[in-house]
Amino acid sequence: MRRVGFRLTDRARAAGCAGKLGPADLARILGALPPAAHPDLLVGTATSDDAGVFRLTADLALVQTVDFFSPMVDDPYTFGEIAAANALSDVWAMGGEPRTALNVTCFPQKDVPFEILADILRGGLAKAGEAGVVVVGGHTVIDEEVKFGMAVTGVIHPDRILRNVGARAGDAIVLTKPLGTGIVTTAVKRGARADEALAAAVASMTTLNAAAARTLDRFAVHACTDVTGFGLLGHAYEMASGSDVRIALVAERLPVLPGARALAAGGHLTGGCRRNREWLADRVAVAAAVPDDLAEIAWDPQTSGGLLVALAAADAPSLVEALRGAGVAAATQIGTVEARGDGRWVTLA
Repeated sequence: MRRVGFRLTDRARAAGCAGKLGPADLARILGALPPAAHPDLLVGTATSDDAGVFRLTADLALVQTVDFFSPMVDDPYTFGEIAAANALSDVWAMGGEPRTALNVTCFPQKDVPFEILADILRGGLAKAGEAGVVVVGGHTVIDEEVKFGMAVTGVIHPDRILRNVGARAGDAIVLTKPLGTGIVTTAVKRGARADEALAAAVASMTTLNAAAARTLDRFAVHACTDVTGFGLLGHAYEMASGSDVRIALVAERLPVLPGARALAAGGHLTGGCRRNREWLADRVAVAAAVPDDLAEIAWDPQTSGGLLVALAAADAPSLVEALRGAGVAAATQIGTVEARGDGRWVTLA
């Protein structure tokens, strides 16, 4: 990657790659707001889904989402690609097709050359173009720290929406990308020599979820979400609690970026790992036999992560085979769905 003197501030490093509000804080804020209500609002904020869906006609609905954050890599063009891929993913996670995007940019007025902003925007534009998405404009404000992302609009048939709820006892759980992006990028920011791990993380983060989503369209998917800031365990919890089931994950089946486990064992953890653990302390059970480094990867906030899918167990081998045939090499069945019963919503053993 090109290196152009584009570095995260210490405050951004401490916050983790995304620098977002923690899940508990977000839930408290949203809980103080009146819920949106409209006869054509098909998906709102009630289940913390990946995007909102609003019906326009009997056979057409809009899928709308926005996501932006501070850099997790030093190369501005690559950062633009990652941020765009991350924002576009929310539409695919809902079963939709993204169509247009608006840039959302925060940029310092001094100390950082404006050529950096141009490179960020070029990276985002290139990734949007790869997805067949038209960038129709955007908004830029002066801020002391660089941030970039997109507001994305997609389309979907109202009867074909995928939700992060709807998983059923007896389902299998499939994940389409490897885990560990937060740990790897944090380690590199701290000076760790992890070129191979970073290259793999960047390749994963810049890979669109388009091929995975279009493959899912051939299967009867019960629930789907993308794995981002709340980590695998956080997004699995949202799926389990919203579906009133338990999700049992198998630690040894988790696809992991090369080098991520060693970096986790070396203590290169994000602030988001800690926040996710605190939020899920009484909701998720991690077996004592699970190695600490692998458990940290399951807590790790992801950027532009994979799709987490629940579908009938009988269909899971065919889905994994189809995903791999479509170039989604990391696709793996990582767990099962059980009846709720007593105990935690998610287990990792």
